[in-house]
Amino acid sequence: MARAERNGGAVARERRRPDRRRRRTRGARWWWAAILVLGHLIGYLLAFPTELEPVGFQPPPVPPLTGPLAPNEDLRRAERFAVGQIDGPEDVAIDPQGRMIGATHDGKLVRVSLAGAIDVLATTGGRPLGLAWDGAGNLIVADAVKGLLSVDPDGTVTTLATAAGGIPFGFTDDVDVASDGRIYFSDASTKYGYGDHILDALEGQANGRLLRYDPATKTTTVLLDGLYFANGVALSRDEDYVLVVETYRHRIRRYWLKGDQAGHADLFATNLPGYPDGVSSNGRGTYWVAMFTVRNAAADWLAPRPFMKKVMSRLPRFLWPKPKPYGLMLTLDEEGRVTRSLHDPDGVHVPTITSVEEHQGWLYLGSLTAPHLARVRLP
Repeated sequence: MARAERNGGAVARERRRPDRRRRRTRGARWWWAAILVLGHLIGYLLAFPTELEPVGFQPPPVPPLTGPLAPNEDLRRAERFAVGQIDGPEDVAIDPQGRMIGATHDGKLVRVSLAGAIDVLATTGGRPLGLAWDGAGNLIVADAVKGLLSVDPDGTVTTLATAAGGIPFGFTDDVDVASDGRIYFSDASTKYGYGDHILDALEGQANGRLLRYDPATKTTTVLLDGLYFANGVALSRDEDYVLVVETYRHRIRRYWLKGDQAGHADLFATNLPGYPDGVSSNGRGTYWVAMFTVRNAAADWLAPRPFMKKVMSRLPRFLWPKPKPYGLMLTLDEEGRVTRSLHDPDGVHVPTITSVEEHQGWLYLGSLTAPHLARVRLP
């Protein structure tokens, strides 16, 4: 009996050995499969072809938020309009009846009264961004997709220009109109269109332009090229120069229109505490600068590392660094010095600001991402 039991146990052990071998074989296969997948993933991140041609840029040290930049809660008292009824009004213009006009993601120019009434002035079929009035009461629109447009008081849309210097506009962005009727506007990037502005930031190339359209001759002139995401545009009170924002260099450039320096450009304001977007003049020597957000440590780390930018571009976009919600706008004097700032540090009430327009004692705020328009009493 004991011998039979021993023989039975031996047979059972022999039967278990193939099961163990099969489990070890399956485990080894899973390990090799995991290593193979990981290898392909690493190879993709390191070497997969991309259109991105990044260059390095060493950002200046972040300026301390002290003095006129000291945080406050001034923007938390802003009034908000059409909450949840207007999607991403990047710029704002005030019509003769005191209504706010904002441009939305779906191509509409929406009018909002202070009492809350909402109607649609026009639809461009693109993505309208910058807005400014001409002397005839037409709304001049920088449409990222459709180019430079004019919208008459009845809502009729006319295309003014779609290219300059033989190069189509890639990302028509902001606009200002001079007293002589000539229109100054920006083409943020000739390479990356609307929705791909983060790729332009990652690449770090000078793809932007400052342009001028003359309605008398219907011609468009390139005033400046080689700009780093040309964004907001504003004429000086004497119209002797025009400012253009370079968002991804944290600065504003000045192009001289009159005087001994006419035709030349210099830097007006540098090392701003975030990403400047829109700029406007109140005609009395003050410029309002809308800051999309404050500086981003991850973006600053990436800026001088072209190889890591390429790696980042291959990742799904939900893994890319996200801008911090932070409401911020600045006032600059005619020397480009910051004289005051208004903040919403948590970005809860006014999360991002992309334009500021002064009108009758109020500052009207546009936002590329917010579902509302806003205004705050002039400090």
